[in-house]
Amino acid sequence: MKLFKVLLPSLLATLLAPLSFAASISGSVIDATTRAPLAGAFVSLGGNNTRTDKNGAFRIEGDGTELRARAYGHLRNAVTMSNGSLAPVIELKPFTPKAVYLSTYGIGSLKLRNAALEAIDKSQLNTLVIDLKTDSAIIGYKSAVPLAAEIGAQKIITVRDMPAQIAALHEQGIYTIARIVTFKDNLLARAKPELAVKNQSGGIWQDREGLAWVDPFKREVWDYNLALAEEAAKMGFDEVQFDYVRFPDTRGLVFSKPNTEQNRVETISGLLAAARAKLAPYNVFLSADVFGYVCWNLNDTEIGQRLDELAANVDYLSPMLYPSGFQFGIPGYRNPVANSYEIIYRSLERARVRSGLEASRFRPWLQAFRDYAFDRRQFGADEIQDQIRAAEKFGSGGWMLWNPRNVYSLEAIQPTTKTAGN
Repeated sequence: MKLFKVLLPSLLATLLAPLSFAASISGSVIDATTRAPLAGAFVSLGGNNTRTDKNGAFRIEGDGTELRARAYGHLRNAVTMSNGSLAPVIELKPFTPKAVYLSTYGIGSLKLRNAALEAIDKSQLNTLVIDLKTDSAIIGYKSAVPLAAEIGAQKIITVRDMPAQIAALHEQGIYTIARIVTFKDNLLARAKPELAVKNQSGGIWQDREGLAWVDPFKREVWDYNLALAEEAAKMGFDEVQFDYVRFPDTRGLVFSKPNTEQNRVETISGLLAAARAKLAPYNVFLSADVFGYVCWNLNDTEIGQRLDELAANVDYLSPMLYPSGFQFGIPGYRNPVANSYEIIYRSLERARVRSGLEASRFRPWLQAFRDYAFDRRQFGADEIQDQIRAAEKFGSGGWMLWNPRNVYSLEAIQPTTKTAGN
């Protein structure tokens, strides 16, 4: 009798527990608002992944208790499997990210963070892009990736508990994107010179800011950034965004492999494909920042970024369409800062036609800082609204405002009654 009393609670717990054995699950994914089936949605169970058919249906085998799903233009979702849910319907809410950027200092600053949260509360904003690994290679939270501490990336901690911070943002309904600066990594290059991009004399090359870069061909470099991406997923970020996922835009540099277009493209696309595989079990979205001129150029812009190859490995492409960055203009518009709408709209349309992707797969970076290349104009409400209208007229999957100072004007963000176009 004593043995029975001991075993009974365990037996009941086993019978009532969620399904945890290997199983074959059939179900469907639908839009939570329209109830329409979502074709091509991503579904994962344990370590296995599949996509829904044209009717939003799926069948998947795997171990685990949580069935996860995500789809373009929607928030991700998950359902817990139990003995009574063998044909689940997973609902995904439509969502279009409208973001501002916060640096590692911005997310750690009460003043800057609260200002961003106030802007979100009072405007159409709903998303934060947060530095996980910065332009200077600092990782401002307590990372469990050993190499981060080894190379000095942990010397400045601005967020003591990143998972708690992300959870707090989620409670406020805010979508969170982890920005990882990839191959521009001064700390790793200096700590491990064998991983650095070299100049012709064999020394460590540095860019115009005096920062060294790491060799994109090196697998150790990949592993470091992939580990950080996985850590971001574990901490609860909704999306991982790779920035500086490219070769330096300088000729005559020395790498561990020949610097050919084929090698560059295969390497950048390979890193993103590896990231997709690494992140698949976590059901997070994956995006990559690309040069604005990549939308126009037929080659890889000599940095390894070619639209067709990139699109195959990410959920969203984020061209940096800052008018100040278009030093040569675009056909018909030689003064980009005086034609912000046209720069954004025409670049996105060019990218859509060339790639064959739906407009919603593009989420551009827009300029919210003073011009540095033409007439030094301040990008205020008119310029920012022109860019936002262009992105929305195109039908992009949201937009993101970049200001390195993390200062954003509510006047500039709020929609106006001005009509789209010229």
